[in-house]
Amino acid sequence: MRLHTFTSETTDPHERGTELGTRFGALVRETSARYVSHFELLGIPLPRVREVAEGSLAALREWHPALATESDAAAAAAGIEAWRVAAVGARTEVLAAAHAPGECTTAVHAPAVGPPETIQTWDWHAHLAPDGLLWGLRTATRRLKVFTEFGAPAKIGVNDAGLGVHFNILRHTSDGAGPGVPVHAIARRVLEDAATVAEACALAASATVSASTVLTVATWDGARADAAAIELSPAGVGVIRPREDGWIVHTNHFLDPVLAAGDTVAALDPTSTTLERFTHAEAMRNGMPGLSATQRAAALCGTAGGAAPVCVRRSESEPLHEQWETLLTVALDLSGFALDHRSGAPDAAGRDGLDRF
Repeated sequence: MRLHTFTSETTDPHERGTELGTRFGALVRETSARYVSHFELLGIPLPRVREVAEGSLAALREWHPALATESDAAAAAAGIEAWRVAAVGARTEVLAAAHAPGECTTAVHAPAVGPPETIQTWDWHAHLAPDGLLWGLRTATRRLKVFTEFGAPAKIGVNDAGLGVHFNILRHTSDGAGPGVPVHAIARRVLEDAATVAEACALAASATVSASTVLTVATWDGARADAAAIELSPAGVGVIRPREDGWIVHTNHFLDPVLAAGDTVAALDPTSTTLERFTHAEAMRNGMPGLSATQRAAALCGTAGGAAPVCVRRSESEPLHEQWETLLTVALDLSGFALDHRSGAPDAAGRDGLDRF
């Protein structure tokens, strides 16, 4: 995946969206077209895609109007209909209509002394995301740095208040009913408006969703680390706190016992590796504290190296829309207000090092 870097200095959402659509118009159009084709392959007809995208955009406009304005402005500047960009920002909501699976592995450590230590793999379809965006943003009171796709408001990121967000998709039997606020927009607003785990939980819970996800939030106030995994679904919200050793490990199944009863990934999808990756990351966690981001990536793989289940390789024998691959490895530096990143799996990151944004 090619990573593009851009920093916006404006605090006006219309200007920011216009900047994005003007500077990266071709990529905004291309990303939208790729997703529309992907949805069709999954059997989601175009009218349904538009219905979900427009419904999600309307829900976003009510919950956080600035992000809807930003999306509309990006579409106008890129020269495409607003719903086509909204379909990328709400692609989790569209995919919920087909109960399509998703993959990613996150491990966050909130130690008793020192800032959080985090790492995540982003596993997705290479044909949908040949390009990604590292985006520097400003609000009236805060600076953000995020990784995202062209047309989505955020995915993984940090703010200058010492808060960071990791993002994993989940699936629940309640998904897909009615319009909901896009979960990618919830991640963005948490970064914009929260400085503590409690604030992040309150903001996330204030949104009505139609698709499930988990935002693993970590914070550092200069003296104390904190973290929580906020599991969101139309059926409710679950908050997973660190265990006594400070760790939260999350893949793509619910950990909240009530919400887990409606999980459709671990129980019903035989192709998902969520349990295997979770077990592996749990086994590796004791070897990760106190390491640099590069060392942490290598330690996440363990002695298995590139054969570790957290290093997802696509199978050319599978249909294109079923080919999964680890496209990005990211660690958050909350005290340094930075994303450390490397395209590809954590074995490559551990071998070649990570770049800093």
